[in-house]
Amino acid sequence: MKKFFLLGVLLLALPLGAKEYISIDGGHNLRGFGEERYSVSFAAEYAYNRTWEHMANVDVMAHMPVVKNVQLDARMQYQSANVFTGAVVLRPTIDLPVGQLFAETELLCKAVMRNRMSDYCAALSVGWRFDYVSVQIGGFARVMDSWDYDWHSTDKYQAEPFNLLYRLEVFCRPQTNNWNISVGLSNKDDWQMERMWQPMFLLGGRYDIDDHWRVHLDGQMKITGMFHLNATFYAAYLRAGFTYQF
Repeated sequence: MKKFFLLGVLLLALPLGAKEYISIDGGHNLRGFGEERYSVSFAAEYAYNRTWEHMANVDVMAHMPVVKNVQLDARMQYQSANVFTGAVVLRPTIDLPVGQLFAETELLCKAVMRNRMSDYCAALSVGWRFDYVSVQIGGFARVMDSWDYDWHSTDKYQAEPFNLLYRLEVFCRPQTNNWNISVGLSNKDDWQMERMWQPMFLLGGRYDIDDHWRVHLDGQMKITGMFHLNATFYAAYLRAGFTYQF
């Protein structure tokens, strides 16, 4: 729980002392604002999966420009299924004549309290954003452990040293426009990282009311038995929320 407390302190501290930096893109959570500024996002979700059935989730995300062309994101989610998730992402970017090159280092921790277990992921990836397309590829490692394991047992935890990470997103309008709709295919989102053969189908929409306020509506579907390699339980969510940029 100490990790989640530190993330909460970081979320509260991000809006202080905001500075503005010019960039092609506003970051992973803020595509289209055009300027790098501090921001906070809130969202509510309805979700369903075959494991826990109906759920309600609450998301809080913060975005901070550390220095020019380096950003930090902090995210927290509470699921009514008694699951807590926290993540921190460090993202350096390079503005190119065509698009923007970026790298992401992400640490994600999920506390599945109803099953008394934890899921820790560490990822490293690179990507390239254009007006209408964003691509990202990398890898991540995962460690899962039980809160009730026997320390004298050799089976203390389960480790996955390498999983392929990928994300492809296509936009109907240039990302600097005040509204946009996107479709995507990925094995990661803001709250989970899946094995490469467990892709998620993403649908996103946003509208920038003015320079400070944005509303967004997102959906996701993860179907059963993708690629015929496993029987991943069907899951879906619908998320609505807003972002305030300082």
